[in-house]
This record gives sequence, C-alpha cells and structure tokens, in this order.
Amino acid sequence: MTLLSIEGVSRKFGNVTALSDVSIDIQQGEFFALLGPSGCGKTTLLRILAGFETPDQGGVRLDGTDLLKLAPHKRPVNLMFQSYALFPHMTVAKNVAYGLERENLPRAEIKARVGEVLEKVGLEPMANRRPAQLSGGQQQRVALARAIVKRPRLLLLDEPLSALDKKVRAEMQLELKRLQHEVGITFVVVTHDQEEAMSLADRIAVMDQGRVEQVDAPVTLYDRPRTYFVADFIGANNLFTGAIRGGVFSAEGLGPLPSKATTADGSAALAIRPERVRLTEPTPGMVQGVVVDVSFYGGVSHIAVEVTGLGRKVLAATQGSARITPGTVVGVTWRPEDAVLIPN
Repeated sequence: MTLLSIEGVSRKFGNVTALSDVSIDIQQGEFFALLGPSGCGKTTLLRILAGFETPDQGGVRLDGTDLLKLAPHKRPVNLMFQSYALFPHMTVAKNVAYGLERENLPRAEIKARVGEVLEKVGLEPMANRRPAQLSGGQQQRVALARAIVKRPRLLLLDEPLSALDKKVRAEMQLELKRLQHEVGITFVVVTHDQEEAMSLADRIAVMDQGRVEQVDAPVTLYDRPRTYFVADFIGANNLFTGAIRGGVFSAEGLGPLPSKATTADGSAALAIRPERVRLTEPTPGMVQGVVVDVSFYGGVSHIAVEVTGLGRKVLAATQGSARITPGTVVGVTWRPEDAVLIPN
C-alpha cells in the first residue's frame, strides 16, 4: 500500500534547478533510499517532506492527506539529523523524552515509552548518561530513539551514518535495518554512500541533477541499470559507447562486442560488471589488452587491462589472488547475456 506519493515536485533556487518534476511512490513499511552525488536534489526533497522547504510546483500526499498544507510540527513525520543534534546537558533518557514532554503527555506514559524505545536500541543501561559519555554509535542510537519514540508515520534520515567509522557504520546498518522492521515505521534515508543505500534499502531512487534516473530494488539497479548515469554511478562498471545495427552492438574503436541486443538500432552504451569479465588467451577477432595492474582486496583481486582504442581501462574481478601479472597480453570477453545495453 502506498504511504507517500510525491507528484511532479519541482524546486528552483534562483537559476539553479534543485528538483525537476520528481514523482515517487513509497510504500507503507518500506525502507526507501534517495541516493545520488552532492547537489543532485536529494536533501532538498527531504526538506520538502519535513516542511523546511516548499516546492514551486507539485504535490506530496501522506496516506491521502496533503502534506504540504500541514505545518512542519503538525506533520506525522520526524527527521533524524546528520549531526544527531543531541542536548549535551540532558541525559539519554531526557533527550529521548524531550519531544513527548513538549506534547504534555502524562509522565507515566512518557516513562513507559522512553523505556520501551531505549530497550529496542539497546541503551537502557545508559539512560542516565550524558551524550559526551557515549561513543559515536551510541549517540546515533540515541538520536534514532528520540526520532521513533514519537511514533511518526514517516521517519526521515539525513546521512545518518556519515559520522561513524567504517566498522561501526557496518554494525549500525544492520541495526537500522533490524529496528526499521521491528518498529514498522516507513524510513526514507538520504545518502551519497552506495554501500549504505544498497545494504539498507528495499528500494532506491537514484537521482542526478534534480531528476530521478531510476527507482528499483538494489539488485535490479546493479544488474539492470536503465541509464548511463546509473550504470556508471552504482558500483564498478565497464562502459563502452557505440551503436546497435542489425541487432549487433559495436563499440567505437573496438568493433562488435558480445551482447544480446534487445533495443532498437541507434546509439547505445554497453555495460559489463568486472566480475562478469573473463580474461583468456587472446585469439583473432577478440578484444585484446595488456594487464597494467593487479590489486588484492581481501578475497577479491581487481585486474586492470589497457585496451588499444579505448580511453579507459577495462576492470576484471576474480575471487582470491589473481594468477596473472602485469605485462601479460590477454583476451577480454564475457557472456553476451551478462552485458547490459543502454540506449542513448
């Protein structure tokens, strides 16, 4: 069931278009990510949902209600800030209780709800500590507890894990996902971190220059990108520009490449993931190149191949340590069904 409908939202700041005709439907109970580079419009969209910005045109409906007509403090929406914005002079419990106290709820109800949410995030033993006495990961949990204790219909998270180191970030990604399923609140997270979006979200909207490029599940975005930007932005990829003629894709300077053409004749790009690339003995008619670098990344080796006539190196990935050395001449190929053709 659709909880949030964003319909044709546009926003300009002077001559700069931050959002251009953005339309997205987000489902009840979904963990949804807005992903894109800096300046793509994702934070502007988040601020519109929170009520800190007003679109120039378009509408936003939450469960059928016009969200834009509601003042920020009256929206069933909560925002978890990137900086956490905890009150340093208050205890953990007081930080979490603050929003409920502002609503003048009964003390007994506040105490019960704060205790319940602190237990969920694993901070019950630290209820009387101050933020300065907590680690970065623990502070992040306090901010999350404060956001969900008010039981919003929609929780917005602005780069929620950016302040954490890599190990703690990985732990908190699992924790966020677990909590989201447990509390049943719809989460919308803004991030520029692909790994974060791919590990957290049920679906992702990839944005660029104020537009939505593609909305899909993480696996679909990775395996079947629909635009050149998505293919280049999501993970490592080998991209060849060229054209389709008579069902055959030919790359500029290389000639025909393995693919199954499913689009009409015309200019196109071919995308092939490094783990799908195979390096073999070179044979006539095959793309050939010279290995220029072999790097080992804890279980996976990346092999860079310089191909004559191509402006960028071809990247291949293989499990374990690679049995190949720089300077080796290799053939570069892949299964036709593994290639993705993207019309230009």
